[in-house]
Amino acid sequence: MSDEGLEQARAKMQAEGVDDTAIEVFAHYYRLVESGESGMVPEDTIEPVEMDSLADVEVPEDEAARALAGTVVIKLNGGLGTSMGMDRAKSLLEVRDGLSFLDITARQVISLRERYDVRLPLLLMDSFRTSDDTLAALAQYDGLETPDLPLDFLQSKEPKLRSDDLTPVEWEADPSLEWCPPGHGDLYPSLRSSGLLQRMLDAGYERVFVANADNLGAVADPRVAGWFAQSGAPFAIEAVRRTPSDRKGGHFARRKEDGRIVLRETAQTLPEDQEALQDLSRHKYCSTNNLWFDLRAMVDLLDERDGVLGLAMIKNTKTVDPSDADSPEVIQIETAMGAAIEVFEGAVTIEVGRDRFVPVKTTDDLLVLRSDCYELDEHHVLQQVPETIPFVDLAPSYKLVEGFERLVEEVPSLKDASSLRVEGEWAFGPGVRVVGDATLPAEGGRVEDTVLGDAGDPGDSADEG
Repeated sequence: MSDEGLEQARAKMQAEGVDDTAIEVFAHYYRLVESGESGMVPEDTIEPVEMDSLADVEVPEDEAARALAGTVVIKLNGGLGTSMGMDRAKSLLEVRDGLSFLDITARQVISLRERYDVRLPLLLMDSFRTSDDTLAALAQYDGLETPDLPLDFLQSKEPKLRSDDLTPVEWEADPSLEWCPPGHGDLYPSLRSSGLLQRMLDAGYERVFVANADNLGAVADPRVAGWFAQSGAPFAIEAVRRTPSDRKGGHFARRKEDGRIVLRETAQTLPEDQEALQDLSRHKYCSTNNLWFDLRAMVDLLDERDGVLGLAMIKNTKTVDPSDADSPEVIQIETAMGAAIEVFEGAVTIEVGRDRFVPVKTTDDLLVLRSDCYELDEHHVLQQVPETIPFVDLAPSYKLVEGFERLVEEVPSLKDASSLRVEGEWAFGPGVRVVGDATLPAEGGRVEDTVLGDAGDPGDSADEG
């Protein structure tokens, strides 16, 4: 039945206008699923990895500026922020000073161009759902699009497969749910099939910096560009030390078989290896998803492999309608762009500060980013104010942006906080300051003009509802 399933999937993708290269990449992973490949990375096949720190690297200013001049910036912008209740590009969400992720990113790039007199193109990898809104929002920035390259290109899509027979699922209630993105590992074949890799080379660019659109710390820093140029490596990823909040996430390791660096994601970890995954003293580093690659090296390897890099597979089992547990079980085949580190001989990692890793995955993160824990400097670069960012855990009422905006009338001061736990539905009015550790109980109510935490008694300053 699986041969028939692959042919059905091919036909469905062709009818949808999916590029031939993307179809061949999908077919590669389909055959892995068909053969029983799980994509798992057992603990006994890897060992911990150590790495140098950017803080210890010397990069002359002229070399840094020269490296930046040969760099293209790509931001991954295909997400809709559905986990936060959004139905448009997540990067359009207001995050600081009335500006969205996209606004700040555009201004960062424009500032770098002016300061270093470089071209520094900005490209966004959009999905068919984010492209129109994104380009409309960026239209206000005259000159943002460079003559050499477009402002965006589209990621691919692939059919979800029934887990029982590996045929493309059909869902008449909402046919759009029959499709899924192939993960951000799709970056490479999408760049190749669009012709953009060759266009970059033809225009004289040498390297690419890639990061998530929701990570405002991911600036195309000339010092990091200079380090990468000096390294001579074909591929690199910026890493940070794992903290307790990263305990359940992926990490870097070294494969015993060939010594290559690998990026093991949570979905690639066996149940019996979960304890090792969460051991911060063993696996010390996680990925920022800020990566750099040499353009010539990427083009050559993709040509050698006919567009299929062969990234490690992530096999996700879900229901076709995520909101309906009774809908058919499906397999979504994904890859992570960071997994390319293991296919390039001589690929490297570098430890960077947490200031380059400020992702916003939840409204907990959004609260901190909007607070006085951060400031935007004159170059629209995010500056961390306290030495340590507080831990925030908001109740389910805040999970979606609509509820968050309703309850957080004014963002509390968090720069002196260690943690804030909100167990009930509390409205935050003006003048709230959190010091040390604070917990608001499940009863709910309203807080304003008060200090919560070690320096104040929540009971004296919170009106229970």
